[in-house]
Amino acid sequence: MADNCTDNTAGLVRDMGCHVVERFNKEQVGKGYALSYLLDHMISEGVADRYDAFFVFDADNRLDKHYIEEMNKAFHAGFKILTSYRNSVNLADNWVSSGSALWFIRESRFLNNSRMLFGSSCHVGGTGFMFSQEIMRRNRGWKFHLLTEDLEFSMDSVLHGDRIGYCGTAILYDEQPVTFGQSWRQRLRWSKGFLQVFRYYGPALIKRAVRERDFSCIDFTLVLCPFMVLGIARFLLGCLFAACGFVTWQSQLDSIGGWTYGIVLGVLAMMGLAALTCVAERGQIGATNKELFAYVLSFPIYMLSYVPISFQAVFSKAEWKPIVHRGSKRRIRGAGRCFAGLLRLAANWCGTFSVGAKLGLHRPACESRGMTKVKDCPTEGVRGGSTGGAAQATTDANEPAVAYRHIIRRDHAAGHWLCHR
Repeated sequence: MADNCTDNTAGLVRDMGCHVVERFNKEQVGKGYALSYLLDHMISEGVADRYDAFFVFDADNRLDKHYIEEMNKAFHAGFKILTSYRNSVNLADNWVSSGSALWFIRESRFLNNSRMLFGSSCHVGGTGFMFSQEIMRRNRGWKFHLLTEDLEFSMDSVLHGDRIGYCGTAILYDEQPVTFGQSWRQRLRWSKGFLQVFRYYGPALIKRAVRERDFSCIDFTLVLCPFMVLGIARFLLGCLFAACGFVTWQSQLDSIGGWTYGIVLGVLAMMGLAALTCVAERGQIGATNKELFAYVLSFPIYMLSYVPISFQAVFSKAEWKPIVHRGSKRRIRGAGRCFAGLLRLAANWCGTFSVGAKLGLHRPACESRGMTKVKDCPTEGVRGGSTGGAAQATTDANEPAVAYRHIIRRDHAAGHWLCHR
């Protein structure tokens, strides 16, 4: 899906024999609208029935070489919706990128993994997730267009009784913002999106939690509930009541003293959480011990910045804005820079992905020859592909770096990986 691209990405990919859908719309901007356009196009063209499931990636993502294989295993285990382990390619850049990266790693390792152990539902992130054709048909493509369309999709699925699975062995590497301004804008959009989702889905989640005794609904109600906004509102109301003489200022000072104590404990807890994440996932984190120690200390600063962000989200009109990605030079073992929206996986490389069939996944021939990076895989022998190494593609940094591709297939149509060196 080439969404509002201004460079020659679409033409380059077509020359490589891949299918590309282009969209140009400066009013309806965002991943939700792009997904709707893509799936509507596929349905109208009659090609959506060829695929058992659909992946969603961002164009800056990198995939572990076994990502598709591991997700396919979980798909055959019966999950209609799946999310994956979200790592980061640039955790060690600075304290901003490390704060965001540690947050996503913590969410994968401790939240989603725990939900799977207790039989509860997970929720998908903005990238690195999959949904079946059945789910796509029920939603008539993609109908979620709030600022956090991934969270909206998750809540709608939970209300339909779906259990969203988590595949911790399918590892995706995302690129995080490296400037505080970009991180602020991104998290402001997320905070506004959380408020939107709570407004539209909160009452239904509470109702289902009571009637069906659905723990997932209780879990996500607590996730969505704007406790930080409520805390700020309580503080402002306390000051207003004291100024009007309804309560004494001394009572408010005592309350602030209690809040200060709570903030200190919160800072220590956040440091402990960051440290626990680093220790538990040390093998997945590409940073030195010295860097990790510094990032553990800076993690509370990153998290406390959510306080003014959450307050601003109540009054501001947040909207989608592009995040400038400069690309990371860090090399990840077993991962290639795959532009998933420009990506086409040859089914004759990776076996049969038919629903209900036994897993018939075979590794590409390049792996059997000891090649560990996707860019080393030749396209020789793949019908419709070109010979030689992988091609290079680019996306416009000023436009949405979103890309979506249907990968799990019933047939053995030709194709190849399109990667970025």
